[in-house]
Formats: sequence, structure tokens, C-alpha cells
Amino acid sequence: MDACYVYITHIMRRNIPSLQALACFDAAARHESYTRAAQELALTQGAVSRQIGALEAFVGVALFRRTRHGVVLTDSGRDYASQVATRLAALEQDTLDVMSHQGQSQTLQLAAVATFATRWLIPRLPDLQRQHPDITVHIETRTRPFMFADTPFDAALYAGTPDQVNNWAGTRAVKLIDEEVVPVCSPKWLDGQTSLSPEAIASLPLLQQSTRPMAWRQWFEAQNVTAPQALAGPRFELFSMTAAAATCGMGLALVPRLLIADELASGTLVVACQQALAGERAYYLVTPERGDERLAVTLFRRWLQHACA
Repeated sequence: MDACYVYITHIMRRNIPSLQALACFDAAARHESYTRAAQELALTQGAVSRQIGALEAFVGVALFRRTRHGVVLTDSGRDYASQVATRLAALEQDTLDVMSHQGQSQTLQLAAVATFATRWLIPRLPDLQRQHPDITVHIETRTRPFMFADTPFDAALYAGTPDQVNNWAGTRAVKLIDEEVVPVCSPKWLDGQTSLSPEAIASLPLLQQSTRPMAWRQWFEAQNVTAPQALAGPRFELFSMTAAAATCGMGLALVPRLLIADELASGTLVVACQQALAGERAYYLVTPERGDERLAVTLFRRWLQHACA
């Protein structure tokens, strides 16, 4: 019986250093100073030095190089520091979640494309809070598929084609909203007209979306219009940036209609031509394909589908 107990204890022990040593290393790595790390942690410099010495002995790698003026991170130390900082921040957030709700809340970690989260989802989150006050949603930006097992995310709001979604290994997806991309601009470009022809748009300044560099070319090809400058113009990473540039009068932009509802309603942006960019892209809720789905994810999916409907 004793031998069995010793064996179980051995295989369950994690091969990780102490949290105190990691906290000292994290502070010393950020400051590249044992003295400033000690001040931050309310410890003596000697205590910090001993903890880091024990950590270096544990991992078998020198994390700092001693110099006449103090310490500097080694290459291995710099790589390890970035990983430790991420893990400590996640552990701190998990602890704060438990402390703030005494374990009663259901936290949902959501990955989302930035503009959709900012322009569409967040304005609707108060309704989720009214219906499910015990669900807290944390949102981080992701634009490409990832392995859920390597992240803390419970779900992702993703913009893509059916093929992209179907090829996202180990997941299942629910289609939320089809994407309708239209050319928009400041009213000044209409010059009193109700709309512009594709030929007229081809001669005007075009704003480019760096994540969809061929969008304008595809739009002009669909209209059977020759546009030598279809790939020219300033590029922006986010739709919110492209829309802001269009609002300022810098040129015309191809933007999903649902992401600029406020600008269209206020008149700061207008649809320059009603011909939408045909395509298969849509917004999806993507979740890991596993049987033990958390209640918060199920409730969020139901709420989201109703909000989209």
C-alpha cells in the first residue's frame, strides 16, 4: 500500500519550479535588475538572487548573465521570460475571476475578429448581461484558425468561407450572418448624385484592406469594369480603420455593411454603388468539438443565434 502511494505521488508531481521563484524571475526579467525586482516584490535583493539561483539550478540553464553593472537576460532567459509572463498573467486573471464572483460566475473566453467584436458584438453584450448576469465574457483578437487545446479560448467568432471553417480541425461551427461587402464613401464623393457607376469608382481613390488585398479587383471584375488602379491606395489592417479613412474622405472603401451600420445611419458614410461583392464569406461561432461543452458556451450560442436572427 505504501509503495502504491509513493508511485502515485511521483507520477502526479508536476515538473515545474516554485511560484515564488517564477515571480522573482518575472520581475527581474522585466527590470533586468535584482534590486528593482526586490523593491517591486517587497523582498531583499539577496532573497531575489537566491530564488533565481534556485530556478537556474532547476532548469539547468543560465537565465541571466552577470555584468559589472548588474544583470542582463541570456537568450534562453529572454525566451523563458516571455513564456513565464504570459502564464503568470493568465493565472492572475483566473484568480481574479474566482475572487470577484466567489466562484459563482461562468466565464467565457472568446476569440474574435476585431471589428466585428467592436462594431457588432460589444454593443449587444448588455442584452446578454440582462439575460445571463452570471456570464462574464472576455474577448481577445484572433483573425486566423488556431488550436483550441493550445489556448484558453472556449469559442471564436470567425469570418471566413465554408471551406476555411470546415477545414478547421477539431471544431464545429454555427453560421451566424452572411457578409455583404459594399463600396462606401463620404457623401462628398457623390457630388450631389445618389450613386456612382463602377466606371466612375474606378477613377477615384481606393482604400485597401490589407487582410483582403484582392477585394477591389474582384469587385471590378464582377462588374466587368477595367480598373488599372484596383490594387493601389493606402492599406489598413482593420475594417474599422478603413471605415474611418473613408469617413474622413480619403477615398472609397469596400466594407461589410453590418460593420458600418452607425455610419450609414448617421450619413457620415453612404453606399456609393449598390452592387455588393459576391462571395461565400460569413461570420461563424466556432467551438471545440467535444462532448463536455460548458453551460456558458451553450447559453452564449443560443443568445448569439437569437441576436443574429
